[in-house]
Amino acid sequence: MAEKRDYYEVLGIEKGATEDEIKKAFRKKARENHPDLHPDDPSYVEKFQEINEANEVLSDPEKRARYDQFGHAGVDPSYGGGAGGMDGFGGFDMGDILENIFGGFGFGGGSSRSNSANAPRRGSDIQETLTISFMDACTGKKQEVKINRMCVCESCRGTGASEGTSAEICPDCQGRGSVKSTQRTPFGAISSTKPCPHCNGKGKIITNPCPKCRGVGRVRMQKTVSIDIPAGIDDGQTIRLSGQGDCGVNGGPSGDLLLNITVKSHPLFRREGYDIHCDIPVTYMEAVLGAEITVPTIDGDVKYNISEGTQTGTVFRLKGKGVKKLHRTERGNQYVKIYVEVPKNLTKKQKELLKSFEASLSEKNYAKRQSFFEKLKSKLDF
Repeated sequence: MAEKRDYYEVLGIEKGATEDEIKKAFRKKARENHPDLHPDDPSYVEKFQEINEANEVLSDPEKRARYDQFGHAGVDPSYGGGAGGMDGFGGFDMGDILENIFGGFGFGGGSSRSNSANAPRRGSDIQETLTISFMDACTGKKQEVKINRMCVCESCRGTGASEGTSAEICPDCQGRGSVKSTQRTPFGAISSTKPCPHCNGKGKIITNPCPKCRGVGRVRMQKTVSIDIPAGIDDGQTIRLSGQGDCGVNGGPSGDLLLNITVKSHPLFRREGYDIHCDIPVTYMEAVLGAEITVPTIDGDVKYNISEGTQTGTVFRLKGKGVKKLHRTERGNQYVKIYVEVPKNLTKKQKELLKSFEASLSEKNYAKRQSFFEKLKSKLDF
């Protein structure tokens, strides 16, 4: 017979683990390895049984003591030893134990003896990345997206059997999906219930599988889904479309489609929350004399009057010209930063005119410069 693994190793705990640590380790392992979560891998049936066997021994102080002293021989009569002659443990049904443990965990119906392989199961969620433009994120739009999802096989209508045939009742378990065995041991009669290995716990055998889905009842197909991209969605956010994921199993509900949004950058605008920022260059004369300038917004161009003597770094606000707040009517603002572009490549005459203009100015025309030198002088005098 195959060599059994150490029970402490099975649960991933140290030999001196407390009862609470054993309980937590068992629940974690049982959840991770439950056959209902891995319907396509029969090996999890054995893993699950191994975990329950380890817990059955280590959670019982008396059995744990015998195991610690004699190993598997102290608790398993098939090893021929250990506790020889000890009796009085009566029969127990592993199904009852699992029912008490997993009754409220939602693993396909509460009772471990029920045919969980035929219980309705929700389809898996699908995750896709959708890249949209900056403007589409601000204003919203309708868009069609192609996805690959599991759908009910149209050929067999989800039965898994080829046309004109149907699944047959498993002769080994008589449709129950599980088989029960009882063994007389020095410790009493031990009964255990496990999924039927012949039908993998389904209770039915498909002798003529559907050629399209190969007996699975589902096929992967490309579908086109129409979505509404809401105005105000931002980079990194997710749109959830309920029921647009993989179809369920055994009549279970479909999963969801999760669209992770990526927003492209814009050459003029940058977004911070629901506010929009942009930088606008103005000429030297516009800054000096003031002017009406054109400001781009996500709604189109608007006119704005800058005052005389506008300095580089001046920021003004356009109220309500930002992004619409998600699922609300309010909007953010747009903040416009001015920078004065210094002219280059001047002619000789232009330079002379500028020098003449500069000579006509006094310190009172340069308030910041005057303040700077006054502070500098004050520091040097100190």
